[in-house]
Amino acid sequence: MITFFIATLFPEIFDGVLNSSMLFKAQDKQIVSFKIINIRDFGFGQRKQVDDTPYGGGDGMLLMVEPLYKTILYVKSLTTKKITTILPTPRGKTYLQSDANKLAEMDSDFLILCPRYEGYDERIINFVDKTYSIGNYVLTGGEIPAMVIVDSITRLLPGVLGGETSVINESFQLNDFTTEFPQYTRPEEFNGLVVPQVLLSGNHKKIAEWRNKQNDTSKNEL
Repeated sequence: MITFFIATLFPEIFDGVLNSSMLFKAQDKQIVSFKIINIRDFGFGQRKQVDDTPYGGGDGMLLMVEPLYKTILYVKSLTTKKITTILPTPRGKTYLQSDANKLAEMDSDFLILCPRYEGYDERIINFVDKTYSIGNYVLTGGEIPAMVIVDSITRLLPGVLGGETSVINESFQLNDFTTEFPQYTRPEEFNGLVVPQVLLSGNHKKIAEWRNKQNDTSKNEL
């Protein structure tokens, strides 16, 4: 079983996501478990301070290195299993399907640190294993990237999804830039829009050729 430790200042954000649909089923099957860690538990003083103004000036507040470091040490004290620490950050490597594949194959638990405010003290980079960006845009914190990473890894684990080929045939699974072919279900006609005839033919070779062509067309449009 893989354990995801998620360190955040807002634990309540994860309640609905981690306890719904596929992620709930993965827990119920004891394939994964999720443990939410409150970074503020490792803050300073009565107010549990975790942030401070940046050296050199600038707007906003930064998460201090020590509460984050203490969070990492605490999580590592909970298990003898290897823990891979991940920091979502705009300056990290762009997160791709190939990264999810590699992480899912690791014999490791995971700790995901969720930054907030204007970011974090850069020195924490020395104590994490991987940094990822989920896209070229700005979010208010690392919680949504953490959900993306958890979801993308969990769904690859054996026993989580129902169909044996469902993972293999999906968008970006064969490589990081191949989109999924169009799919259809009943009814055959809706408001004048019809299902491609080849999909109704029962000819699996022609269907496979059609689907491959759709993938090639999508790739050429990138």
